[in-house]
Amino acid sequence: MQEYIINGLLIVVALLAVILQIIGMRPSAGMTKKQKVMLWRILTATVLLLILQVLGAGAFEVFGSAGRWVRLAVFLVDYLVIGYDILKKAGKGIRNGQVFDEHFLMAVATLGALALAVYENGDYLEAIAVMLFYQVGEWFQSYAVGKSRRNISDLMDIRPDYANIEREGKLEQVDPDEVGIGTIIVVQPGEKVPIDGTVVKGESTLNTAALTGESLPREVKTGDEIISGCINMTGLLHIQTTKEFGESTVSKILDLVENASSRKSKSEDFISRFAKIYTPAVCYAALALAVLPPLVRMFAMGLDAGWETWIYRALTFLVASCPCALVISIPLSFFAGIGGASKAGVLVKGSNYLETLSQAKIVVFDKTGTLTQGVFEVNAIHHNEMDERKLVEYAALAESASSHPISKSLQKAYGMEIDRSRVTNIQELSGNGVIATVDDHQVAAGNDKLMNRLGVQAIPCHSVGTIIHMAIDGKYAGHIVISDIVKPHSKEAIQTLKSAGVRKTVMLTGDAKKVADSVASALGLDEVYSELLPADKVEKVEQLIQNKPEKEKLAFVGDGINDAPVLRRADIGIAMGAMGSDAAIEAADVVLMDDDPMQISKAIKISRKCLGIVYQNIVVAIGVKLVCLVLVALGFANMWLAVFADVGVMIIAVLNAIRALFVKNL
Repeated sequence: MQEYIINGLLIVVALLAVILQIIGMRPSAGMTKKQKVMLWRILTATVLLLILQVLGAGAFEVFGSAGRWVRLAVFLVDYLVIGYDILKKAGKGIRNGQVFDEHFLMAVATLGALALAVYENGDYLEAIAVMLFYQVGEWFQSYAVGKSRRNISDLMDIRPDYANIEREGKLEQVDPDEVGIGTIIVVQPGEKVPIDGTVVKGESTLNTAALTGESLPREVKTGDEIISGCINMTGLLHIQTTKEFGESTVSKILDLVENASSRKSKSEDFISRFAKIYTPAVCYAALALAVLPPLVRMFAMGLDAGWETWIYRALTFLVASCPCALVISIPLSFFAGIGGASKAGVLVKGSNYLETLSQAKIVVFDKTGTLTQGVFEVNAIHHNEMDERKLVEYAALAESASSHPISKSLQKAYGMEIDRSRVTNIQELSGNGVIATVDDHQVAAGNDKLMNRLGVQAIPCHSVGTIIHMAIDGKYAGHIVISDIVKPHSKEAIQTLKSAGVRKTVMLTGDAKKVADSVASALGLDEVYSELLPADKVEKVEQLIQNKPEKEKLAFVGDGINDAPVLRRADIGIAMGAMGSDAAIEAADVVLMDDDPMQISKAIKISRKCLGIVYQNIVVAIGVKLVCLVLVALGFANMWLAVFADVGVMIIAVLNAIRALFVKNL
């Protein structure tokens, strides 16, 4: 037994010495001051314990009859070097009425083992080695959590330290919180964009990797909107702020990630409830193991009680029962999963959403801005007697109050500045279109429903696209064909989702049936529902939820601007391409910072990998614990196996949890 423990101690010294050497050569490797102190404590205690074992009990015979107590005192010093904080935490827990935790278990087990060694004038190695290996496990756990936090800290690097304001020809650095809306800030090459705004002067290339996880640069020029968190790569930019720092994109993202750990998954809640019941139960079981068998031997069997044997088994039972592997590794797995996802541009608001996302078997898509680019262009103009140019002008003026992509495409086709003074009495009819007065003419621009509502006979159009019918003063004037462009990776994204185990893909859109069917057919979607109002989309999602198996989850993917009701109603709401979209960040459970639909399957794969690791850790931790507890109770396992059951399984589980950080190749 002693040979195994000493060999284990030598391995620990060698391993930690190598780690310390690496850290010494590379301070950036990222150890906190507390971790460094703990590492030195482990090394000091290990070396002292090895020296004491080499010297042996004979070295203390020079002290005569007091040698036994001198030896005990030296071993106690070693014990306190490695375990004083555990004793302190156990005492604090007892004072606060929270007795049953891992610190209490370790304190009772090791102090009990020391007491037995004193009583039998035996060896103190085992008791100190147990505490030492426990602290090694705690150190590995602390380092793993730190590694996870550093991955999230990579995302936190988007937080700007200052904003440049030009005063009297000189740049002055100020706190971003002090910059008001409408202020002109200057962003030099290599600096972060601190606040959302509009470029008023300059051209440059932006690095959006911290937000999207992708290194593809973005070109910006005067008039372009720009969001905080990007890094200015080349030119000098003058930006007029459109939001305060607290409301800017970077602040909302940071708040989202920092608060993600507050939303617990069912697995984490189960482990918390399990630990509250499990820890007291094993303490009472250990007490029963120490007392009942000796009493039975004495009074029922007439044998020697063997108190030392059964107390030792009870103490070993406590060491083996410590629930560290479960309590530490499960939250760490989710924490690492959220951190890895954040680095890939997938922001998950909590581990509960990560768990739900892993169960998604039905994925429902909005069309515009999700599967298509949302870049509408006027492709054809069919008119009666009215001039083609005049028809587009009336349509652009009537739609001038709308922010819908179709409205913007009409204004783009018009090509001139909109004179809003020419437009009055604007009525926007949801799901129909717009009626407005333009130059004292009543102009109606919308779909077939609007024409029927006005009693105007529309001429059918056989082109595929969004058809904007026009009526001037109650007379049909023609129609404009506008079409959207499918994103390059949309078809591949649908195929990847199906290969990842998604059972059904559905598209919901307000577009005409002909347009919707054309897009759905091209992408290989299973179902498509068209000509839907926002309320119809919610109703359709509710129907899909009611008709699916209970264990399956439904995910809705939208652009987050006008899909907030559906994002909230789905089992899991995913907003994509949401840089700068407040509505997306508020309404969705998962926010994809890139508008590439391939990110959807990546988000699901990340969640499934994380949950797979969680289940692996639960099965291994509970399985090994139960086996070891039975072996200890029957006398087939000693303190060494108990240490493995506690510390060894915890280290294995923690190292397994770290795998959730690595999501690059998913």
